[in-house]
Amino acid sequence: MTSNAQAEIDAGQRFAFGKNWQAFLSVLTPQRIEAATLALREMLQVESLAGKTFLDIGSGSGLSSLAAWKLGANVSSFDFDPSSVACTQELRRRYAPDASNWTVQAGSVLDEGFMTQLGQFDVVYSWGVLHHTGHLDQALEQAAQRVAAGGQFFIAIYNDEGGLSRFWTRVKRLYCSGTIGRWLVMATCIPYFAFRTAVKWVISGREAALTPGSRGMSVYYDWIDWLGGYPFEVARVEDLLHFGRERGFELVNLRTTNRMGCNELVFRRGR
Repeated sequence: MTSNAQAEIDAGQRFAFGKNWQAFLSVLTPQRIEAATLALREMLQVESLAGKTFLDIGSGSGLSSLAAWKLGANVSSFDFDPSSVACTQELRRRYAPDASNWTVQAGSVLDEGFMTQLGQFDVVYSWGVLHHTGHLDQALEQAAQRVAAGGQFFIAIYNDEGGLSRFWTRVKRLYCSGTIGRWLVMATCIPYFAFRTAVKWVISGREAALTPGSRGMSVYYDWIDWLGGYPFEVARVEDLLHFGRERGFELVNLRTTNRMGCNELVFRRGR
């Protein structure tokens, strides 16, 4: 599993998500952890996850897993990227060193055998991950099957913007192609992103960056994740709603975007 991830990164077929998350840990603060916890509570519409089992598919930095653990859940985290696994393990070491109800492992959502042996969970969570597998439909199917009867399925998938999405696919492929491509993309896009963010902060105030909906993320490392995030697939909200209905899920919460970014959907599985 680990060697496959690194081989894809070396071949320019995959962004080194875990390396970016390792850098993010250097700016992680209690305020960011609190923002992530509030965002999770808000979308799941709960005050606590005490007694619930929580599967974090593609745990990345481990921040969402930590938020779920702080809310009382029994957490199972996994990621395909070995550096992301290491990040999640590091957060567990820092904040929950003696926790017996938080496991971290390497695995792929596309590995049917691995997914089946995990069992089913009260909450299955995958934020901004399934569209980076290269096989979005298969990843959605495998993830949905891990939701227990009456459980919640929380996903965030990139919005389909038609031609603009195809443009960003080319940008991401260029970023991952090598050093020259990476610096070309950064030199072109980072100044634009910085200007746009500065204008937003002037208008709304910098504190808006740590509202519950922000999930405690870092603006800069989010930029890098966006520019390099390859493989890259997208979906319309309508398609995701249809996917859920066909499999016996009811939509219980929704946050949409009208631009680049993720649509967030929380489904509940029928009993």
